[in-house]
Amino acid sequence: MTRYMIKLFILIFSSVFVVYTFTAPVYADIYVYIDSGGVLHFTNAPTSSNYKIYIREKPSRSLNSGITDRYDDLITEASKKYGVSFSLLKALIKIESDFNPRAISTAGAKGLMQIMPKNIRALNIKDPFDPLENIMGGARYLKQLIKRFDGELPMALAAYNAGPNMVDRYKRIPPFEETENFVEKVMKYYSIFKKG
Repeated sequence: MTRYMIKLFILIFSSVFVVYTFTAPVYADIYVYIDSGGVLHFTNAPTSSNYKIYIREKPSRSLNSGITDRYDDLITEASKKYGVSFSLLKALIKIESDFNPRAISTAGAKGLMQIMPKNIRALNIKDPFDPLENIMGGARYLKQLIKRFDGELPMALAAYNAGPNMVDRYKRIPPFEETENFVEKVMKYYSIFKKG
């Protein structure tokens, strides 16, 4: 294989790789090595010093980066008004919308705290995509659930996800994988944000 063919192959591979990364993000360093026969070897775990960096890993965002801090003032305001932990509200927003105020779920939940249409009406929210209204409404609803389930946070979170009637029916976290995972993830981030 000539040097020209090797360069052409790398160019083609790079084009394919770039197109692929726009549809499925890759977050690992890629190394390349051309052996004595002109064969290209790609890996994310080089086995010798012959490998050279080809594509550098995309740096991950810290939990405390700008995107997660953007709504801290609004979360603080809702936390004080409704007596719900700042860290808990922030964890709920992280899991529900990943801080995207325009998020809409397949079930029709909207905004940062993914409030369902019937709750949007019940909470008198005029614009569910307005961060302040959404966070205030979500905090108020969560406070109602915490009170309804006697301060048992996992039960309140399960009710936020699956609906309070489901929690009443099972008298525990409903045995739905989505709800169980939701409670676990919110509790995990609640702990992370409390330490932060």
